Amino acid sequence: MKIKYFIFLLSFIIIYSCNSTSNDLEFIKKTTGRYLYNSDEIVEVYFKDSELFMIWRGAKNIKPLKINNNTFYVKEMNEKIQFLTNPKDQKDYMVLVPKEKNINHSYNYKKLETGEKIPSEYLNNKDYEVALKGYLALKEKDSMDTSINEENLNSMGYKALRDKNFEKAINTFKINVALYPESPNVYDSLGDAFRKKGDTIQAIINYKKSLEFDSGNARAKRIINKLEKNNE
Repeated sequence: MKIKYFIFLLSFIIIYSCNSTSNDLEFIKKTTGRYLYNSDEIVEVYFKDSELFMIWRGAKNIKPLKINNNTFYVKEMNEKIQFLTNPKDQKDYMVLVPKEKNINHSYNYKKLETGEKIPSEYLNNKDYEVALKGYLALKEKDSMDTSINEENLNSMGYKALRDKNFEKAINTFKINVALYPESPNVYDSLGDAFRKKGDTIQAIINYKKSLEFDSGNARAKRIINKLEKNNE
């Protein structure tokens, strides 16, 4: 009986150790940080009681399933991930495990340096000039980058406007104007923000600017007429 119990206990310890969710201190130190998921979105990796957790797309306390010492399954992404150092630049990355064999890792998600931020973080921190430079740099690098999509930025601006955060809304729309200076919609949206803030003069200026690129904007014409009558 003692031999059987010893074998059972040993087997339990081995199985438990293989499936342990805890991580060693060296791995924790190397892995903790923020990873660039795309040009204006991050994944934050942190640890609680030596267990790995993530913050991604507003979801907090995401707990990946640990498969082995450096492989985790993230249900929210439906992906297996690993943390590797790219031999070409010696930088740390979070990488997706290829679903097919004989395919090399793609080092897509680089770990950010301490203090490094993405454009939307500067925008949220009211550092609008730096945010603008960041978005313009993204456009220069790749004009098709989804992070500078006109509609997405417009939606971001209107969300701020609904929250009555006029400063953020106006500056978000100004960034859109800088990125798409020939789009009638960006001026129309900026006009809305100034109008909601109560700045009639700037609202009219931007609605008229919208009309320069789209003379058929009947809504802008109606608003201009109403605002100008109220100013008489």
